[in-house]
Amino acid sequence: MPGTEAAYRAAPATMARMTHIRQLADDYVTRMAALDPILATSLGLPEGQRELPDYSPDGYAATNALDRETLAALRAAEVTTEADRIARDVMRERLGVRTDIYDAGERYLGVRTLGSPMGALRGVFDQMPRDTEDQWSNIAARMAAIPAALDRLRITLDEGLAKGRIAATRQVVESIRQVETFAGVRGPKSSFFDGLVDRYAQREHQADSVRADLATGARAANDAYADFARYLRDTYLPRATDREAAGDERYALMSRLYLGDEIDPREVYAWGWEELHRIEAEMASTAERIRPGAATAEAIDLIEHDPARSVEGVNAYRAWLQEVHDRALFDLDGTHFDIDPRIKCIEVMIPPPGGPLAIYYTGPSEDLARPGRTWWPTGTRTRFPKWQDVTTAYHEGVPGHHLQVGSTRVLDLTRYQRVMTFVSGHGEGWALYAERLMAELGYLDNPDYYMGMLSGQAMRAVRVIIDIGMHLELPIPASESFHRGETWDHDLAREFLIDRTGRDPEAMASEILRYLGSPAQAISYKVGERAWLAARESAKQRAGASFDLKQFHTRALALGPMGLRQLRSELDALV
Repeated sequence: MPGTEAAYRAAPATMARMTHIRQLADDYVTRMAALDPILATSLGLPEGQRELPDYSPDGYAATNALDRETLAALRAAEVTTEADRIARDVMRERLGVRTDIYDAGERYLGVRTLGSPMGALRGVFDQMPRDTEDQWSNIAARMAAIPAALDRLRITLDEGLAKGRIAATRQVVESIRQVETFAGVRGPKSSFFDGLVDRYAQREHQADSVRADLATGARAANDAYADFARYLRDTYLPRATDREAAGDERYALMSRLYLGDEIDPREVYAWGWEELHRIEAEMASTAERIRPGAATAEAIDLIEHDPARSVEGVNAYRAWLQEVHDRALFDLDGTHFDIDPRIKCIEVMIPPPGGPLAIYYTGPSEDLARPGRTWWPTGTRTRFPKWQDVTTAYHEGVPGHHLQVGSTRVLDLTRYQRVMTFVSGHGEGWALYAERLMAELGYLDNPDYYMGMLSGQAMRAVRVIIDIGMHLELPIPASESFHRGETWDHDLAREFLIDRTGRDPEAMASEILRYLGSPAQAISYKVGERAWLAARESAKQRAGASFDLKQFHTRALALGPMGLRQLRSELDALV
């Protein structure tokens, strides 16, 4: 099996017996990585590092065929262990929703602000190593491959145009801005790809052939993205739809993708309002702690604009965030969690301009040579208030995403579970739960930081309301003071998000576009947290006085990532 020797260094020294289920799962990763070189790069595999995925109809059909073949094999496979049974159920649920999404034609709607093929083709370069001449040669070859990759994507989008499966106007307009930024035709800075050439030029030792190939590749990538922007503007945009709502059927499908569960969206919508009101009451009492007599908005204005509560400069900001990550990792290891030494590294990164302003995390490579990283877009800012970012660091790092994803890399699970399974409701739910956990453990006793946690909680509750409200075109309840009785749309959602969170308007505008482009992803945080809290409470009820929080966390994370429905079932089965 090519490419797996180095990968398995990430696994425990003693692997479980290679059962049929394990073989199917491991083979699936190898075959999918061959079809998707971006996946191979994210895993740290050596294969395909000069190539890019095929986003043409034929390319999507090939991955769908692999999904269906593997599903059929899983249905026929003998289950010999409980670990086999869990692994099989995880794969069947994930591959099942993937095939349903293929049948629904979601590939035609890839023009969106977050998670688009155009963004993936640019983003893969952030994950590529840059230490040797061969690695820089790979970067040059991959840049040179971008024109063909975008041409293949255009075939899929043209097919979508012919079928009437077209992205919404606002998503297209923002995608044009992103693509033009990648190409360097928008904004004061050079293109992202020219930046790679400049980065190579700073090396002490350079090869003339590599430098020439990089320059050629950058020109090809710049021209290809600029041409793709023209295609989007001149061909695609005039036929884009003004309708942004997903509707009930599509929203149900995307909920399965992001939650691994089926929900009653109207019940969740009503619950989102209840949660928001509960959180806002706590924000009001926290404002009193920050400045006696202050209302919530006044307290937030203080901690947002007080220079003493901020970090000046991007480099200082990155250094401060690194310190927050490192301190949490040091403090929690051996006390509340047992953290494997192989994942005791988190790198703080500032991503290049052009993408959305959402903070995100990327996990370690499969062999752990590339560490887990948190990415903090800065936009146009040079001053960074601390009050929100402490809790976000816990969300993205430890005990949030890095603890969960990094720990999964070293568990004795199938390769598919370790490196390819991330269900947003499970993972984002855990990360949001981790924020609350840090408050419970005393790490947010500073009322500024506790307000930051509550503001984040409020934002996630608002997400539930506006994501379901916009996509199902629901009315605002008559009991609310905000535009009561009106039907949710982009402008109302943006106003509501800024008003109820006190967060940066530029970032919140980007957030709304993200929600509209990826239905149901935004609700996965709060719905997932609800599932984790319910699971913990259920475990407490069963164990009584013998309940041990550290043991609960250890056993829950040891199950590996999975959908929320399966998570409830597996945790209920634990004694």
